[in-house]
Amino acid sequence: MAKQVVVKIDYLIEKYEVKSLRKLAEMCDIRHAALSELNNGKRRNINFGHIERIAETLGIDDITEIIDFVEVDEEKAQPD
Repeated sequence: MAKQVVVKIDYLIEKYEVKSLRKLAEMCDIRHAALSELNNGKRRNINFGHIERIAETLGIDDITEIIDFVEVDEEKAQPD
């Protein structure tokens, strides 16, 4: 099994009662497309400036609330 870092966008939207991905993007001043790509696993490079803005906006002190390290099938893991 391979390991992959994921950004827990859906979790954050639900936990912090943000109305939509678009609203989160607006609140954090991050392009909607960038958050959407992170959410869908289409973006492999994580911009830590985005992680910092999400944390600051939502008042998060623990980075593990935003990102996670999960096991995925190697066939499904995306190459870097």
